[in-house]
Amino acid sequence: MSAPVSTGVLSIFAAGGEGGGGLQFPPVDNLVKWPAWFFQGTPFEFNKITFIDFIAFIVPVALFFIVSRKPQAVPRGLQNLMESSLDFIDKQVIQPAIGPDGLRYMPMLVAMFFYIWIGNVFEIIPTAHMPANARIANPLILAIVTLVMFIGVGVKHHKLGYFKEVLFPPGVPKALYFLVTPIEVLSTFIIRPFSLAVRLFANMLAGHILLVTFSVLCITLWGFQILNVVNLVAFPMLVAFTGFEFMVAFLQAFIFSLLTAVYIGGALHPQH
Repeated sequence: MSAPVSTGVLSIFAAGGEGGGGLQFPPVDNLVKWPAWFFQGTPFEFNKITFIDFIAFIVPVALFFIVSRKPQAVPRGLQNLMESSLDFIDKQVIQPAIGPDGLRYMPMLVAMFFYIWIGNVFEIIPTAHMPANARIANPLILAIVTLVMFIGVGVKHHKLGYFKEVLFPPGVPKALYFLVTPIEVLSTFIIRPFSLAVRLFANMLAGHILLVTFSVLCITLWGFQILNVVNLVAFPMLVAFTGFEFMVAFLQAFIFSLLTAVYIGGALHPQH
């Protein structure tokens, strides 16, 4: 268990020993704030979330680098795994959302998928128990990257006509532009990145709180022999939720990457 969760568990036992009258779970604030390891109070503050981000960045880079050093004509082992991941992004993300023109964006989408997925998986890794994307900063930065990317793609391929296509959709009566244009500004340039960030952040934070709740409950019940029977239900549910969160970690990375590809595809073909 991580330090904040362990502190919460100790407070539960203390409450029980002092006749506190019930279970006391750690405050939610304790589950998302982590002390600085280095450079506290500076813009370069390094803590547990930063460390997870670093791993989420370096692991896929290292894997692809290892595979690229000695590629085999018939892929096996790690090379087969990494090529399968590229094939998955191509067939399930790029082709449906962008089409054949989207292959040039594969490096970005693959990097985004792996970075999000590995950062999410730390939610269920022992001694970590914290998804990096349960902090809004990560999803927000990724959403801004997506925003800049699809605007850049639109301007590159359609010049300033991209904004005309988006803000003044063809076929709409001109009198309705007073209503349609503000809606398009909000939906395309504000709601899109906002919803991307909040979707990822909220799902990972909710799963983190759920796992911590059942973990604390199971650990606490072991300290009360008369309530140990409840663990017959609580512990299997904890195991089930852990498996579910592993799936959610993958699903959220996939959804974020897919929506990014959809927005890039829309910038390439704004008239559609």
